[in-house]
Amino acid sequence: MSLNGAPAGAAPKPARFDGVRPQYIELKANVHRKLLNRLNLETLASTDRARAEGEIRNLLFDLIADEGIPLSMTEREGIVGDVLDEVFGFGPLEPLLRDPSINDILVNTYKQVFVERAGVLERMHATFQDDGHLMRVIDRIVSGVGRRVDDSSPMVDARLPDGSRVNVIIPPLAVDGPLLSIRRFPKERLKAEDLVGLRALTRPMLEFLEHCVRARLNVLISGGTGAGKTTLLNVMSSFISERERICTIEDAAELQLHQDHVVRLETRPPNVEGKGAIRQRQLVINALRMRPDRIVVGEVRGEEALDMLQAMNTGHDGSLTTVHANTPRDALSRIETMISMGSLNLPERAMRQQIASAIQLVVQQARMSDGSRKITSISEITGMEGDVITMQEIYLFEKIGVTQDGKVIGRFRATGVRPKCCERLRASGIHLPPEMFEGITEVR
Repeated sequence: MSLNGAPAGAAPKPARFDGVRPQYIELKANVHRKLLNRLNLETLASTDRARAEGEIRNLLFDLIADEGIPLSMTEREGIVGDVLDEVFGFGPLEPLLRDPSINDILVNTYKQVFVERAGVLERMHATFQDDGHLMRVIDRIVSGVGRRVDDSSPMVDARLPDGSRVNVIIPPLAVDGPLLSIRRFPKERLKAEDLVGLRALTRPMLEFLEHCVRARLNVLISGGTGAGKTTLLNVMSSFISERERICTIEDAAELQLHQDHVVRLETRPPNVEGKGAIRQRQLVINALRMRPDRIVVGEVRGEEALDMLQAMNTGHDGSLTTVHANTPRDALSRIETMISMGSLNLPERAMRQQIASAIQLVVQQARMSDGSRKITSISEITGMEGDVITMQEIYLFEKIGVTQDGKVIGRFRATGVRPKCCERLRASGIHLPPEMFEGITEVR
């Protein structure tokens, strides 16, 4: 009998189903342990996989043969591949990270692994041996970017070498065991034309946003988790001129700007003693001393919102940032709340005046029920009426229904309102035709 329980002469089952069998896991663990006893770990750490894989592969086949368990060639290759992933990569996560169709990897303790493809969650076969195995993979991920996770610091944000965003939370905060989530980003980020092709927005909407960025309007991108804010921020940042100095500020570096003159800043968590943390507010203040033409903040989430607004109001126009909110009006309310977190005791009217004078456009992005992402609103801030910030919607997406196979039906509609910012665009040499702000585009 072979390892998967089939007769020796029968065709073997696919190796991916064997990874959950206790006998397979035990054999893989034994081979892995013997391999580590035979290798110089210090030398291995400084050797890349391409150079060492051939020799280690031959050694693994010898170690598997020493176990004396009859295996098909498919099963042997499966064990060798899994052990190589353990030695050089992130273990059971490696096959998922190599799959370009996966957008998110969600590990709910070692027992459950879910992935998201095209907006739909599906459960994968759990291949971690135990929570200790999962923690070893987590340690390898976070240590690679100079972060740490332990009882004194049980939460951490990190990133993989390919730029994917990682969040980890472990006991005692995670009750049932370590939790790991990975937000994947494609190697080739979506470009402006890709968004039009995916019907995330219409061409007139894209052209309007491009002209606004080139004319140095300050733009706030709003949306929920997974709505595509970072992707849209990348696309809009691509409209910035090559002749400008851009400073990006992020909690975990994700933006991929292709201009030559880009300086990237990233926050730092506290050390073991709880000291040495560098937060976004400090980076925003420091960025103002670096002679930036544009400041791009990955996401405002705290007291740095006031410093960002002041930068927008004091000569650093054309700045871009994102915020978590469900509507454009909610986005402004969140900015107010963040300013209040700074304990400056500013009157509401003063805060709203800062917001109204600093931000010109609010772009709302949403993730639909079928997993597609769409820009649902482009709104312009027009000023103040009393104590209320006034806004006018220029473009919006209206959801009409859902097809039998779950696809969202809707339409993009221009409201017919000509934005006040057209005067500023005209001063920059950009003349927008009136028909750009008229018309309806059906989406199926």
